[in-house]
Amino acid sequence: MLRSALVVATLLAGIPAAAQSAPPAAADASSPHARLVALFAASDEASLRRNPLQALFRGDLRYADQFGDFITDGYNAAEKAAGEADLAALQAIPRAQLSRDDKISYDVFKYQTEIGLRGFEPKLLAATIVRPIDHFNGFQVFMPDISSGQGAAPFKTAKDYDDNLKRLDGYVTYLDRTVDRMKQGLAANVTNPRLVMVNVVGQLDALLPAKVEDSVFYKPVTKFPDGVGAADRARLTAAYAAFIRDRLDPAQARLRDFIRDVYEPKARTTVGLGDMPGGKALYRYLVESTTTTTMTPEAIHALGLSEVDRIHGEMAKIERQVGFKGSLQDFAQFLRTDPKFAPATPVAMRDDFLAIDKRVGDVVGKDFATLPKSPLEIRPVPPYKEKTDAAGSYQQGTPDGSRPGVFYYNSYDLPSRYTWGYETLFLHEGRPGHHFQISLAQENTDLPAFQRFGGNTAYVEGWALYSESLGYELGFYTDPYQNYGHLNDEILRAMRLVVDTGIHNEGWSRDKAIAYMLDNSAMGKTDATAEVERYIAIPSQALAYKVGQLTIRRLRTKAEAELGAKFDVRAFHAQVLMSGALPMAVLEAKIDDWIAATKRA
Repeated sequence: MLRSALVVATLLAGIPAAAQSAPPAAADASSPHARLVALFAASDEASLRRNPLQALFRGDLRYADQFGDFITDGYNAAEKAAGEADLAALQAIPRAQLSRDDKISYDVFKYQTEIGLRGFEPKLLAATIVRPIDHFNGFQVFMPDISSGQGAAPFKTAKDYDDNLKRLDGYVTYLDRTVDRMKQGLAANVTNPRLVMVNVVGQLDALLPAKVEDSVFYKPVTKFPDGVGAADRARLTAAYAAFIRDRLDPAQARLRDFIRDVYEPKARTTVGLGDMPGGKALYRYLVESTTTTTMTPEAIHALGLSEVDRIHGEMAKIERQVGFKGSLQDFAQFLRTDPKFAPATPVAMRDDFLAIDKRVGDVVGKDFATLPKSPLEIRPVPPYKEKTDAAGSYQQGTPDGSRPGVFYYNSYDLPSRYTWGYETLFLHEGRPGHHFQISLAQENTDLPAFQRFGGNTAYVEGWALYSESLGYELGFYTDPYQNYGHLNDEILRAMRLVVDTGIHNEGWSRDKAIAYMLDNSAMGKTDATAEVERYIAIPSQALAYKVGQLTIRRLRTKAEAELGAKFDVRAFHAQVLMSGALPMAVLEAKIDDWIAATKRA
């Protein structure tokens, strides 16, 4: 699952994603292009001031000592007011007088601002703001990584260390504010499912070791860079120990104890968003904003069922190819249980991913004319979150490449990880999936910041799933079991359309959702359980993968059919990637324009 700065700073704040917006500069007699550029620049700068962690993820350290005023009424009001002002300024710019690229930026900005503002409608906000954390959302998910010395925040100077302590002071305030919001939710009978909060308690337990020196937040002072002198080392070591002991750990313990002793016993035992006051309307809004389409939950459910049937047909071909006798369920059980498919050790798992990365590097130029400058590292998921984390994930680097992008693989419960899923997982999370899409966008300085660093889930995850399918033309999946692994991941995304809508729109239980996934794929129960609990925690997010992938694939098929010999896959990929993450309607319009222009050339 993608760890982008935009996702972190908005969705993990526990409120609907707002547009990057601010009161624009006063309009003048300059050209429409200049006014548009000025609006985008002013909007982005003001957004960074309100959301300093976004700047930190970009490598912008101007606000590195600040945490932000998240989940307060004042923060929500400021975000809403900024979005309204930006939208008014945008509408005053004559779109017809803009260039092709400016029109794309105009349309993306308009869509993002409008959909973000809708999230501040009172009924939607009331169903969201009092549920500030779950085991995927909330700053407890990623602040440990930021503060560990291995995440987005640099630890190169004494000031970097001091800035981190100041950020953590804001984090402590946020933790107590989270308790207040959840109390409001209990009073309104608007809560997260109990099982979700059990997972959060487990996360907080992992962040509270018996000794301060074992805390993930203490790690930076165990390894100072050469530029930090002896006096600062002694001062900072003492300061970190005191802060963790006296401020941070007590705040984390207060939150954990409140959830465990007060919130969890009163939280709802149902799992679907539709079972919560205001939940049905919120789910339909989330489906629209996540997929960037007008598809209904009912239509998405039906699409998922048809895709599952189609992919089952492809899986049956592989079963026959390897000579397996039995049903697809029997084949799946064989793949889940045969020892030859289990990773030998976490180190062997890492080495296999390193080998796949090298193979990708040797051939990926066949499909891409522009490659990212940012390097890619391969690391295990940190122990404090491996139990509830996905099988793989990606964290973006900085635009200048000083911090690499990272592909995280999960070696928790090693027998439940299968070697036949390695190739497709890496193509999705690493290259040419998330690493290419995110890096190429943020390295493109011609784009406005909201296109370089922003995004929508349908595009971001749709691209990554589409990237998995490129394995065929890049020489992967020649091993039938790796091919099955790709289809197993594809059917996962198809099942998500069924299960997410099943849970939140059709009234499915957790057990019914897990059983459906086990019956229709080779997933192990550990993965299936984690997946279902993910859909319960973050409704609609999982729908975006397949909707986005099918859109990109349909546009490629259309371009191939209409352009014939003029079709160039590297040019097509450039059209998809080099404008940043686009809503599906904007992407389709862009590809249609490119097809028409290529025909004329």
